[in-house]
Amino acid sequence: MSAVISVKDLNKIYQGGFQALKNINLDIHAGEIFALLGPNGAGKTTLISIICGIVNPSSGTVLADGYDIVRDYREARTAIGLVPQELSTDAFETVWDTVSFSRGLFGKPRNDAHIEKVLKVLSLWDKRDNKIMMLSGGMKRRVMIAKALSHEPKILFLDEPTAGVDVELRREMWEMVRQLREQGVTIILTTHYIEEAEEMADRVGIIREGKIILVDDKARLMQKLGRKQLTVHLAEPLQSLPATLDDDALALSEDGYGLVYTYDANQETTGIAELLRALNAAGIEFKDLHSRQSSLEDIFVDLVHNGQPAPANASSAGEV
Repeated sequence: MSAVISVKDLNKIYQGGFQALKNINLDIHAGEIFALLGPNGAGKTTLISIICGIVNPSSGTVLADGYDIVRDYREARTAIGLVPQELSTDAFETVWDTVSFSRGLFGKPRNDAHIEKVLKVLSLWDKRDNKIMMLSGGMKRRVMIAKALSHEPKILFLDEPTAGVDVELRREMWEMVRQLREQGVTIILTTHYIEEAEEMADRVGIIREGKIILVDDKARLMQKLGRKQLTVHLAEPLQSLPATLDDDALALSEDGYGLVYTYDANQETTGIAELLRALNAAGIEFKDLHSRQSSLEDIFVDLVHNGQPAPANASSAGEV
C-alpha cells in the first residue's frame, strides 16, 4: 500500500534544548483513517505542525503526497488540509465567504460547485449566509473543517475535531469523516476520546515522550494486546480464595460473590475449562458467567504508562 505521508528519522529540538520528537519514522497509507494517540506533551501537535509546514524540523525528512515539505513546500501544503484544535475564524464573515477565501489562499480558482458540495456535506448549506459569530460552537468547528476542505486536499489532519461538541454532533462528524475517506481523502486524527479512535480508525499509532512506541492495525492491535476476563458469579460469597484456586490470574471481588479470571484469548488453551473443573472439585457453585475483552482505551492507558497491555475491565461485561 502506498504511503501518502512518509516520515523518516524526524527530530525536533527547541531552542531551550527540549527534544519534542526523537527519531520518528512513520508511513501513513493513502485512503486510510489513522489515529495518532498519546498523552498531553507526547509530541502529537509538534509532529502534525511539522508535516503541515507550521514548525521547522531539526533533522529528518517528511514527504506529503510525494513532495518534500521543505524543498517542495508549496506542493506539499496544497495537498494538506488542517483542522486545528483551536477555533480561529473571522467572526464577522459569512460561512460562504470564509470558506471561499480559504480556497483562494491556496491559489485555487473559484469553484462555487465545490464549495456548495462541502457545505452540504457538513450540513452548513442552510447557514451559508450566516455570519460566523451567529453559529454555535459545534457549527463553528464544522466551518473549520469546511475551510480545510475548500482547496480539495488529499490529506486531512483533524486535531481534536470533536472537542467540546455534544454526543449527537460527534457521531454526525464521525459519519462525515467516513464519507471523506470513501472519497479518497486520507485522514489523520488526534483525539483524547479513545472510543473515537476505536470507532473510526483503520490503524493506530501511539506516541509517548516524543517517540512512536507502536503502530498497528486497530483490529490486530486489540487482538494481539487485548486481554479477556471471565467473571464467575457465585451462588454464595467466599471470604477468600481456597488454596486449590490460588492463581495469579484469578482474583476475588470485594463482595466475595465474583471470581475474576484474566487470560489471553489468543493462546491455544485459555484455562477456563480447568478453572470450572477446579470450582466443581472445591464444591463452589456459580450462577452465571460473563466475559469482556479489553478496549482500545485499556490498551492505550497501559502502553502509555507501563508499556504492557492492560487487562479487561470487569465492570462492563458481556455474556459468554
